[in-house]
Amino acid sequence: MLEKIDLSKKMEKEEYKRRGEALALKLGKLQRECKALKIPVMIVVEGLSAAGKGTLINELIEPLDPRGFTVYAIKEETEEEHMRPFLWRFWNITPEKGRIAILDSSWYRRVSEEYFDGYTTDKQLGEAYDEIKNFERQLTDDGMVIIKLFNFISKDEQKKRMRKLLDSKETAWRVTDGDLKRNKNYKDYVEICEEMLRRTDSAYAPWEVVEATDRRFAVIKVLTIVADALERQVEKYKTKKEPVIDSQLEKDQVISSSSLKKADLTKALTREEYTARKKELQDRLSMLHNVLYRKRIPVVLGFEGWDAGGKGGAIKRLTQALDPRGYAVHPTASPNDIEKAHHYLWRFWTNMPKAGHVAIFDRTWYGRVMVERIEGFCSTEEWSRAYTEINDMERHLANSGAIVLKFWMQIDRDEQEKRFRERQANPDKNWKITEEDWRNREKWDAYEIAVDEMLIRTSTTYAPWIIVEGNNKYYARIKVLETVVDAIETYLKKRGDD
Repeated sequence: MLEKIDLSKKMEKEEYKRRGEALALKLGKLQRECKALKIPVMIVVEGLSAAGKGTLINELIEPLDPRGFTVYAIKEETEEEHMRPFLWRFWNITPEKGRIAILDSSWYRRVSEEYFDGYTTDKQLGEAYDEIKNFERQLTDDGMVIIKLFNFISKDEQKKRMRKLLDSKETAWRVTDGDLKRNKNYKDYVEICEEMLRRTDSAYAPWEVVEATDRRFAVIKVLTIVADALERQVEKYKTKKEPVIDSQLEKDQVISSSSLKKADLTKALTREEYTARKKELQDRLSMLHNVLYRKRIPVVLGFEGWDAGGKGGAIKRLTQALDPRGYAVHPTASPNDIEKAHHYLWRFWTNMPKAGHVAIFDRTWYGRVMVERIEGFCSTEEWSRAYTEINDMERHLANSGAIVLKFWMQIDRDEQEKRFRERQANPDKNWKITEEDWRNREKWDAYEIAVDEMLIRTSTTYAPWIIVEGNNKYYARIKVLETVVDAIETYLKKRGDD
């Protein structure tokens, strides 16, 4: 692929000036239109060392309003980033709608420089390619423009530029030992880059190779590529149809699958049985939390269920056994304005735990395929693709070494009504019950259909759903504790840890 690129392309000064001035005006206008239409943009600038990435970024941002973009220089992972899933730091910097993020290097370090240097294993390489493609597809499906530029120069040109940088004390620091090693093994590194380009080139996030020998030619090509991509997206937004809002909840109850109806809600424990089992399991969980921290194993626990289904009680019995420095509980409410300006998974990615810590989500990313679907807060297309997006995210967490468990707290309608009335009658608990809770009861059948579909389509070996029979609170709390303890012990045994 790259050996076919004509690196002799040049542009005369007069043409450069003429085209550059026109493109600068166009880019300024397109930035304003993207802001008005709330179009998020990510521009990824990759390429060989000394190929002029910094120069091109400077030329690109010159015509832009600096209040509307952020430039990120992506270096080696920090200690904090190394303890998170691979894409965590990139989810954190995805721009809100209407803003532009420009990345000097990116998530592609994992499959290029880090692979060349031996930090990425062959197994991690395959996983990273899948995760990158899923990441880019999720963002572009949500309306983001991803522009990927690969700056390319010859081995001799690269060597000449590096020598020039090394000759000055002011610029020598810009050439690393890694840069010199990649130039020495230019052919091998270019083959890795070619594989990267081939495996991640897509209709939704295509690669553009920039012939970077001549600065003027490279600048005009980059400005043209960015302007054309933004122009296409602006036109697409201006002509797009109103999204279809349809929860599609009618089902033939005779032939449809149902996980919830199989739950045996008569299961119960006495207070004495509960007290004894709780102490035993919490003691084991407390010990295991130390092992998780020592072995740097993250845990993600998600709780969903009917209103008054017992999520809070189950979470409390878990956290009683955990060191407060090693866990966080994240209650999920309706998204605020900042969260709405990002991909719906963004607010969950930013709260994923680092290695050795536990993250507990009281309500989760599954709101997209339940309340948002049923209440019409997202389009049919959005909730339909969410199953795949969620499975991809959870697979990425598992690939990074996390234990992922999801609990559905199941009760019947009569038990829910009983708990609602008890809350209303108790001055210390009536804050827990709202008119919205009563209204949601009227949509029980719709939610049941949506939940069944969710359980079937997103329960996986790496992130299973556990239905917790919750009419008896003692039984439910013990089942949650037991499931978490067993999952951690099984994971440690599989790893060969004591």
